[in-house]
Amino acid sequence: MLRTHTNGELRIEHAGTEVTLCGWVQRSRDKGGMIWVDLRDRYGVTQLMLEEGKSSAEALNLARGLGREFVVEAKGIVVERLSKNDKMPTGDIEIKVSELRVLNPAKLPPFLIEDETDGGDDIRMKYRYLDLRRNPIRESLQLRHHVGREVRNYLDKQDFIEVETPVLIKSTPEGARDFVVPSRMNPGEFYALPQSPQTFKQLLMVSGFDRYYQIVKCFRDEDLRADRQPEFTQIDCEMSFVEQEDILNMFEGLIRHLFQNVKGLDIGNVPRMTYADAMKYYGSDKPDIRFDMKFVELKGEGVDLTSGKDFQVFDAANTVVGICVKGAAEYTRKQIDELTDFVRRPQIGAKGLIYARVQADGVVKSSVDKFYSEADLATWAAAFNAEPGDLILVLSGDGDKVRKQLNELRLEMGTRMGLRDPNNYKVHWVVDFPLLEYGEEEDRWFAMHHPFTSPKPEDIPLMLAGEFGKVRANAYDLVVNGVEVGGGSIRIFQKELQSKMFEVLGFTPEEAQAQFGFLLDAFEYGAPPHGGLAFGFDRLCSLFGGTDSIRDYIAFPKNNAGRDVMIDSPSPLAQAQLDELKIKTTV
Repeated sequence: MLRTHTNGELRIEHAGTEVTLCGWVQRSRDKGGMIWVDLRDRYGVTQLMLEEGKSSAEALNLARGLGREFVVEAKGIVVERLSKNDKMPTGDIEIKVSELRVLNPAKLPPFLIEDETDGGDDIRMKYRYLDLRRNPIRESLQLRHHVGREVRNYLDKQDFIEVETPVLIKSTPEGARDFVVPSRMNPGEFYALPQSPQTFKQLLMVSGFDRYYQIVKCFRDEDLRADRQPEFTQIDCEMSFVEQEDILNMFEGLIRHLFQNVKGLDIGNVPRMTYADAMKYYGSDKPDIRFDMKFVELKGEGVDLTSGKDFQVFDAANTVVGICVKGAAEYTRKQIDELTDFVRRPQIGAKGLIYARVQADGVVKSSVDKFYSEADLATWAAAFNAEPGDLILVLSGDGDKVRKQLNELRLEMGTRMGLRDPNNYKVHWVVDFPLLEYGEEEDRWFAMHHPFTSPKPEDIPLMLAGEFGKVRANAYDLVVNGVEVGGGSIRIFQKELQSKMFEVLGFTPEEAQAQFGFLLDAFEYGAPPHGGLAFGFDRLCSLFGGTDSIRDYIAFPKNNAGRDVMIDSPSPLAQAQLDELKIKTTV
């Protein structure tokens, strides 16, 4: 080994010890008679000290020529620092250098390799190998390692077995777009990269591997955001001879284990919420329950506190729904206008915003005072349980659409009111999703999760009777702070029911056999009842790290266009390669 210690381990008790350190030059300070060099590796920073008249002339000359990110080896004695730095674990000591060797010089980096860097996203992604030297990124990847280790520890103790499944598989029509790989040995035919190992883990259940997991790469060719990548990692799990409750209990245990061992937090029992309640009270299937601010209907099923007052906006709507923001009555007209502009953005699409303030004297003042009396507005306030100092915000429109709009406003107000602390974790399950959703444009039914999700046993008669919109799925999502971090379902395990599901989704028997015949055939050889789920590993890591983006938790991520700007990928192929693969392009 070139080094005896790392740059993060030396302490005052090592004083007098001769050591050899290696690392990168963080910075150097030449004060004439004294030179200090901060030497960095992934373990920390140690200060080197050279002194005129006491250090060799050769070492001093080398030290004066050091630039940022030079790779050096330093030998010397650990001594107590005169001016201690309590912000560094190694801040009580420094190395009195006797020998210095440059292992490799370095060009001046294109951005500062420090916690607070001057590099923008593009330049840091181009030089990702330099960005990875920065503490925040290093700590993010160490966190990822820690989470992965604890996942394996927990699942191993629960008798799960890790099994690798193929990466070169078959393209399927449901879900996101596949990434495809041409086969040289089978011209004109293509593999697909897996969006998930779904069918393989079901086949493992048929094979008798009753508890399977895999920390696995998945690939989806879809439009990207900060929390999406074309390749991402799942904690993929499946169990046999189980019901929904068994899976929820097992993976509540995993989540509690991770929070306890990674964050040092006891999250207690994980509550459940039905999909219907999530949409009714929050307008989202992944509600953020760190704060209350539940929806209240002023007009809807079984209630109407708005009609008959000649306010056409409300009269024409089938749903009038709002939120009560505690302590926000002091919002100015300018701030209200900002909120109105917010909900009118094309991404949200509301036509306008109605507000009502509960004044200190209890009187309610509203933007629709012209149409509604003081008594009418008092009725609104009572419906919201609003108190003096509260602000009521109201939207109107079509049921699900207006609820989704109000969800965006609720989250915005939660942020503005400081109610979305990333270090305050609220975890819950959402259960009883619809099995199917109808696509108006396509004029057909789609699987809400995927085609292998089982209906709830009591809803199978509804499915067989053709009442597809009423059928609930035996499915569940785990939500943390308004982010879906995982989801799964009890699977169909009988050939007849699976064939019926394919029929509902518009597959002909021939298409179903061509695409999924291997699975249908397997079900005829004694398939056990089974179910599972998958957690988004990258997303889980970002939540533990208290950030919105998953990119810092991936060593070499891609940008929003799906490009790796460091290696310049994707890139064109040579014509000879295209010819060998029997591929012609139109670009």
